[in-house]
Amino acid sequence: MTYTGDVTRGGEPAVRELAGLTVTKVSVGPTDNNAYLLTCRSDGSQLLIDAANDAQTLLDLIGPAGLATVVTTHQHPDHTGALQQVVKETGAASIAGTDDAAGIPVVTGTVNDGDTIAVGDCTLEVIHVVGHTPGSIVLLYREPGGTAHLWTGDSLFPGGVGNTRGNKKNFASLIADVQTKLFDRLPDDTWFYPGHGKDSTLGAERPHLAEWRERGW
Repeated sequence: MTYTGDVTRGGEPAVRELAGLTVTKVSVGPTDNNAYLLTCRSDGSQLLIDAANDAQTLLDLIGPAGLATVVTTHQHPDHTGALQQVVKETGAASIAGTDDAAGIPVVTGTVNDGDTIAVGDCTLEVIHVVGHTPGSIVLLYREPGGTAHLWTGDSLFPGGVGNTRGNKKNFASLIADVQTKLFDRLPDDTWFYPGHGKDSTLGAERPHLAEWRERGW
């Protein structure tokens, strides 16, 4: 089936085969958080992005192959509800951005801008994006000879950047980081996978950056 990224809580996961990685997207929890299981296609190593809720759903998704790592994109509780149970059941390492680690239930290692995280023989680059929270991170995977892919947490969605709750300083920081570290750096065909809702591409959203700046959210 063609991957669309459309998922609903209790529904079937959406699966996408990339060069090097398989991406499995599932919706969990009462606020329809997205969780993403990345599986290295060469050795089966697995990494989960945001153990947000519905621990048993995530454990079933992980399956007997086990889990090497959980990465939490930011400290908000709707993104960490199943983290402790998933880590306990799988023994996975729990990684988060340094400036958010204190607000996350269990963290075994921290990362900063430019660091890398392995998924088998695949590599994710950490991009620190400040504004939604102080330590929010985005993960970048570049397919060999192909498309760039971003897991953006709640820092970038189709239609705008993440919620900064009317804080002008936080909004200014977030829109600046999203523009300079994502849009200015990566091409239009870059696909991004947000913390809630549907996916999009940088090309689809790029024409609206000035509009987002003007409206202030």
